[in-house]
Order: sequence, then C-alpha cells, then structure tokens
Amino acid sequence: MNAALQATDQTAAASEQSLLALKQIVTAYGRIQVLHGLDLHINAGETVALVGANGAGKSTLLRVISGLQPATGELHFDGRDMAQAAAPSRVDSGIIQVPEGRRVFAGLSVEDNLYLGAYTRRDKRAIRDDLDRQYQRFPMLKEKRNQAAGTLSGGQQQMLAMGRALMGRPRLLLLDEPSMGLAPLIIEQVFDIVRELKKEGITQFLVEQNAAEALAIADRGYVLETGSIVMEGPGPQLLNDESVKEAYLGG
Repeated sequence: MNAALQATDQTAAASEQSLLALKQIVTAYGRIQVLHGLDLHINAGETVALVGANGAGKSTLLRVISGLQPATGELHFDGRDMAQAAAPSRVDSGIIQVPEGRRVFAGLSVEDNLYLGAYTRRDKRAIRDDLDRQYQRFPMLKEKRNQAAGTLSGGQQQMLAMGRALMGRPRLLLLDEPSMGLAPLIIEQVFDIVRELKKEGITQFLVEQNAAEALAIADRGYVLETGSIVMEGPGPQLLNDESVKEAYLGG
C-alpha cells in the first residue's frame, strides 16, 4: 500500500478536533476478533467513505459507532466520551444510521415510518416541516405516504430508510451499504442523494462495497482489510491508487 496514504501524526492530531474520533477500537464475536485496534476520525461536514471486501468488518464498525456492538477503545463524539453510552443516548446525540437492508417497518404506512425517525423529538411543528422536506426530497414517498412500507420496491424502501433517518436531524449519518441489491438506475439515484446531502453540509460516513462510487463522492476514504485500516487519504487519491484499483475496482 502507498505509504503516503498511511495514518500520520498529523491525522492523529486532526482526530482530536473531529466530530467523531475512534482510537484503538477492538471488538469480537465470541472468540473471533473482528476489529483490531482501529483508529478513524470524521470531521464535521465531511463525507467519509469506508471500503473493503465482504467480511472485512465494515458493518461491525458501524454497529460499534451506533452502540449496538460492544467494543474496547476510545469513542468520542463532539468531544464527549461515548465509549460506554447506550445506543439510545447516541441517537439522542445525533448519531443516526441507515441500516443495511433498509429494515423499514413493513406493516406501517410510509408516513408512519417517517414519523418514527423523529421519535426522540418533541418539536411537533419542526417535525411536520421536516416531513414536508422529505416529501420534497423524495416525491415518490409523498405519493405513497398512506401505503404500507412493505409493498414498496427495494429502491423505494431505501429512499424511505434514508428519509426516516433524516427525520432525526442527524449530526452524523451512517449509511450501511445503501446501494446493496438495487438496480443500476436506482443506485445512481441513491448516490445523487448522498451528493445532495453532502452539499447541504450533513456529515456522512458511507460504508460501501461499490468503492468507485463511494470514493468518487468522499472527501476522504479509508480502506478496511480483515478488521484493520490499511490505507486512508482523500477520496479521489484513493480512487486513483493502483493498489486500490487492483483490489476493489477491477484493475
């Protein structure tokens, strides 16, 4: 791997001022260690991509950040030590995830799914404004607002999952494989939304197998191999790195 893209003292110093900073994160499933002393940071307003093969530990890392997977090491969010904070506390702090596989509430209407994204909020008028905003962003959801979420197509459910997360007004939006299982045209629509959110200044952590699309959008990227960060750098730089091309972009 290109040594110029390895973590440096400079990046370590930058992590001290970051919105999210992870240091020496270790986690395991039973006796199988999945993440091995992982360091990573995300600055406010950045879109950061994490790429890697199946089984590298990408989704596990998101579960650690969300508080769904126990881990040792340091986790600071907006300067607060949240390593021991439970998942609901992290949501209250603004860490909100769009889960892999959408996971909409199939029996509830589209609109009820969106309202559930704001379940920790009490500002009813602002919630209604945000609902209107999601309908502007995703016109299809407005058309189908009274329809059961389980009757939507996979692409429509992905839009619903993203809209539901945005109803929580995330300070850090975690996107877990948002393009998985979708048709190419829908994948492009999903990444268009990621680009739109980036322009709006929403901080995003994008975990993707589609490395080319993810790195093309990202301000910075990390490459994860068997639970360890092996490379980091600006998204376009990683996109053009020969080792990344060979491993993740088909040469």
